[in-house]
Amino acid sequence: MKSSIFKKTALGSISMLAIIAVHASQTDTTQPAATVAPTIAPVDRAMTVATKKYPGKVYFLAATPDTTQWGWFDNAEPPRLKISSGDTVLFETLSHSHGQLYPGKTIEELKKLRTDWPGRGPMTLTGPVYVEGAEPGDVLKLTINKIVSRPWGANFNVPGMFGQFPKDYPEGQVKYLYLDWDKKVTEFLPGIEVPLRPFPGTLGVARKEPGRYSAVPPGPFAGNLDNRDLVEGTTLYVPVFVPGALVWTGDSHAAQGNGEINLTAIETAFEEMSVTITVDKKKKLEMPRIETKTDWITMGYDVDLNKALDQAKSESVKMISELRGVSTEQAEKLFPKVADCRVTQVVDIKKGVHCMIPKDSKKQLTEVRPKGDTSQYLVSYQAGPDMNQNADMASKKMLAKLEGEKGLKRLDAYGLASVSMDCRVGEMIANDKSISCLMAKNMWVKN
Repeated sequence: MKSSIFKKTALGSISMLAIIAVHASQTDTTQPAATVAPTIAPVDRAMTVATKKYPGKVYFLAATPDTTQWGWFDNAEPPRLKISSGDTVLFETLSHSHGQLYPGKTIEELKKLRTDWPGRGPMTLTGPVYVEGAEPGDVLKLTINKIVSRPWGANFNVPGMFGQFPKDYPEGQVKYLYLDWDKKVTEFLPGIEVPLRPFPGTLGVARKEPGRYSAVPPGPFAGNLDNRDLVEGTTLYVPVFVPGALVWTGDSHAAQGNGEINLTAIETAFEEMSVTITVDKKKKLEMPRIETKTDWITMGYDVDLNKALDQAKSESVKMISELRGVSTEQAEKLFPKVADCRVTQVVDIKKGVHCMIPKDSKKQLTEVRPKGDTSQYLVSYQAGPDMNQNADMASKKMLAKLEGEKGLKRLDAYGLASVSMDCRVGEMIANDKSISCLMAKNMWVKN
């Protein structure tokens, strides 16, 4: 049985205490989806809210045990809301493990939530939302209008499990942080302030394959992209694979590094993520893309970072050809001159690379790929034919800098790098690849 508190608050914000109070009595989410959640009416007008702030009809989808799933996708999951193309959804999200990540939880308790529930991810996903008129082969346009986060976040590494270096970190740590949204920073450690830039770690549609799948690896359906550039004001374009598309979001982040090496960003939950959802029947895509005010962002994902880079390069060449009206051969020559490529993450089974392609045809690549420290950045660098080894070694060199030069404890260095290190792809030819990982020196402030 579920507590009646959720019936009373289904259309309003749910307190963390309410989530905690009923978790022990929740239905086992490993049961078939139809036995866990109710089917929502085709268009539930009771879920609309009166406002002219956003396009179309505006719906509020609260995050409750009835409207969320813990760590998996299933394209047979009944929709919790049905909308029309052009409508806006105000998503509410929960923290990890159906709201069981919150200040006070120990690292031992967080580890147990993973070991006791294998085969699923830690993220809590709100949805799915059925978009009327969306059919396989279409493209769904997801524009993030606004994000309102909770005032706390957490970064942790599960001892001896997950992350880029689980064997090197058999000990674990969880750090709870106050998110100062007035200043848009959080004090990660005394004298170290990390800029806040909230984004959904997971946003996407149902995959085409039937059955229940872990929400950890990203793919053509988007999902757990962990792309820190998918922020307020940007748009995600993603191919549709099933009727209605089925949109989910969760895994809410306040900040993240390009790399996310200890597995976690600054994990939080959103009181509101406003997304306008539109069906595009003319555009055709094989992989997701992100549009910002100044750039298009292409992506590649694979268990091998070399192949992820190859896919990102292939998608970038297509993008350059489309943007500038040039041949594939010309676009391939332009790619290293204009594409700003970053290591998205290396910890979600499928590793990621994303490349920013400027809309301005006159803009050349200006972001530096230094091999040593600069006036602005601490820098670690690694070159070689294998991107996986380059990412590992560049990250380890940065961790050594943080411990040796900055005097950070091992686990603090691991966490700080995970939430703020920016690993940039340099040379990209087969035998001369490189990665430069940067940490902004201005994060160190005077108390």
